[in-house]
Amino acid sequence: MSETKAGFVAVVGRPNAGKSTMLNHLVGEKLAMVSKKAQATRKRMNIIVMHGDAQIIFVDTPGIHEKERLLNRFMLEEALKAIGDSDLTLFLAPASDSTEAYERFLQSIDKRRRKHIVVLTKTDRVSNAALLQKLSEYQRFQDRFEAIVPFSVKRQGDATLLLDTVVKCLPHSPWLYDPELLTTETIREIYRELIRESIFENLSDEIPYESDVVIERIEEGEGLDRIYATIIVEKPSQKGMIIGKQGVTIKRVGRDARELMERFSQKKIFLDLHVQVRKGWSKSRRTLAELGYIFKKT
Repeated sequence: MSETKAGFVAVVGRPNAGKSTMLNHLVGEKLAMVSKKAQATRKRMNIIVMHGDAQIIFVDTPGIHEKERLLNRFMLEEALKAIGDSDLTLFLAPASDSTEAYERFLQSIDKRRRKHIVVLTKTDRVSNAALLQKLSEYQRFQDRFEAIVPFSVKRQGDATLLLDTVVKCLPHSPWLYDPELLTTETIREIYRELIRESIFENLSDEIPYESDVVIERIEEGEGLDRIYATIIVEKPSQKGMIIGKQGVTIKRVGRDARELMERFSQKKIFLDLHVQVRKGWSKSRRTLAELGYIFKKT
């Protein structure tokens, strides 16, 4: 009888490195928020993938970036804390990137020398010659990483190779969660993220970054779930832009969010959306805590 393995694997990298896209591909479900806009992910999310006799708990994290506003600082702390709490880290870097972000990552973990794997993402967007050149550039760091794995969601076999490589680095352990689980997140958190994704895709400029979502209540039925949610914004002008002329924009946001929810839940969804102004919410420690962004005590 094979001995089981289990462990937490932090997934980090710069904004838009392809973390959430990769994780959704590996788990086979739309769980992590995906957007073309940078810094869409704000909080950690555990995504569970079973692979042979191993249970891999991937921890999706916000992109590693410089500290700016209070909310950005929380996002950076989330990523760094995930690294410290995990058995292994995957550092994702698009194959077209220079090694600068990886070198900064090495500096940030230098004291503990955390065990990690480099994953070169979006390899379908570069030529074979460019990929070989990039692999050669990373060889000067070969004493720091456990392995380097090229990866594309469009190429068959890449997922199996990556999972096989991850499992080799995990400790022997009983499974930590029911193997039927795909995530430790509540349905409330998943619905919140799906509404946020719709906001990111339907609105431009600063609005997606200065907005958040509160799920007020969920009424679950046999074939229909009713979700009542509030979009929080910083300024009255942003409320007007989200609602749009004759409510066109908020209807589009709600329609797209509802489709994402129905695809996930396999049920019909009734979504009731409202918009509320909370001036300076992203700069208020108290409001951020109310929204679930908990900071380390200083």
